[in-house]
Amino acid sequence: MNQNTSNVIHTTFEASSAGRIHFGEVIRQLMSVGVESYHVDYRAGRATYYLPDGALLDIPFERPQVGIAEVFDGDAVRAAILGAQQGRVMYPEFKVLSQRAGCAGYTVWIAGRHVTYLGRRGETHVERFPD
Repeated sequence: MNQNTSNVIHTTFEASSAGRIHFGEVIRQLMSVGVESYHVDYRAGRATYYLPDGALLDIPFERPQVGIAEVFDGDAVRAAILGAQQGRVMYPEFKVLSQRAGCAGYTVWIAGRHVTYLGRRGETHVERFPD
């Protein structure tokens, strides 16, 4: 992975984590450097970014202060997603809301234009990118 790609990924991660940019801008920035997908694991405190050539970049982050809910609440996950899509919920709040809804992590499939949210018992919710 070249230094520019690494820098864009790090800068995008930091801006999103601070609530300075919306999900759509995250996707635009990551696409600009060829990121194919990324996985966020709340329990491990790690975001992993994947490139088509097999290169990857792990970025650690602080694990949740409050445990992730045991029961996956798909409706609450969808409500958090809708808030983010409407610009009412930025990423710091989205993390809290989704963890309270039992989301243990998610994978953003940029090339596939959807996100798969994962519960602690293997539950999933798939959200397609808005057109």
